[in-house]
Amino acid sequence: MRVAVGMSGGVDSSVAALLLKENGHEVIGVTLRFHTTEACEVNGTHNVCCSPKDVQDAARVSQKLGIPHLTFDWEKIFKERVIDYFVREYSLGRTPNPCALCNREVKTGYFARYLKAVADIDRLATGHYARIEEHPAFGRIIRRGVDSRRDQSYFLALVRKEDLELLDFPLGSMTKDEVREIARKHNLDVAEKRDSQEVCFLMGRSPGEYIETAIGKREGPIKHISGKVLGKHTGIYNFTIGQRRGLGISYGKPLYVVDIDPRTNTVLVGEEEYLYNDTLYVKGVNFHVPPEQWHKVSAQIRYRHTPVEVESFKRLSDVYEVRFKEDVRGITPGQVIAFYNEDILLGGGIIEGTGT
Repeated sequence: MRVAVGMSGGVDSSVAALLLKENGHEVIGVTLRFHTTEACEVNGTHNVCCSPKDVQDAARVSQKLGIPHLTFDWEKIFKERVIDYFVREYSLGRTPNPCALCNREVKTGYFARYLKAVADIDRLATGHYARIEEHPAFGRIIRRGVDSRRDQSYFLALVRKEDLELLDFPLGSMTKDEVREIARKHNLDVAEKRDSQEVCFLMGRSPGEYIETAIGKREGPIKHISGKVLGKHTGIYNFTIGQRRGLGISYGKPLYVVDIDPRTNTVLVGEEEYLYNDTLYVKGVNFHVPPEQWHKVSAQIRYRHTPVEVESFKRLSDVYEVRFKEDVRGITPGQVIAFYNEDILLGGGIIEGTGT
């Protein structure tokens, strides 16, 4: 099988390439370059991916493995499809998940289709901690990774169903410790390389700092949910639902961001009780399994969120209504919601808002 491996310069994708070669596949290392400037570093170690240094690491690993390595300069595509979306969503008071969008629009789903067209690959493999399997009733599906601490299936919820035929995740049944041990055993230079921890294009800045550089300060009021003005903000993009720290206001009890109104450029705050809701709405759900085959559904509304059991899922004109069996804290417009049946990823979408 002719397999391209998306190599980020980290230990995960490097071991994925190693395993596939050991299994007898024709392997090609491919790297997407999104930045022409060097990434920021923390304690001398890169904390974002896809920088020029990471491209060099991917090339060195490919050379050691004896596989060809190609680099694609997709800075323009990445800006148009991910960064511009990120800026637009934050400026509208939403909190996007750029990594999930990137997996659909750039480096996973779209990249697989691109490589199939230009290089006639059979599969694109990545270092994601998730599993792709053939299900007797659902066809090709994604399951959670065996390593629950590293499971990345949530970030794949927006990838199109048809793209699953072109994808492979060799590390899905392994733990991170096992992956690093394989890298050490084969003397890969990236065996101890620190994992990426930041949204890559932020380069160590907060989302608010990045957006302010792009669109400038946009001052507005901070109001209590009762209507009382408590202070002033320098941009709604500095806030997200559930935020408590950094509000810059004083009050007799803890307050949290409970809503953001882009029409009036207002940040609404309130007591913790206002963060809970049992209903949300989603547009454009991406189905990996047809909804008529869903049963015992749970949903995850952000990465690291404990899935909550879904009571009902139904279509209402142009949106889907999701009702939970219990109140959920901090439902955030712009974030991805991923649906599961046990460890099977059923699909996902982007949260539009909550019930009243």
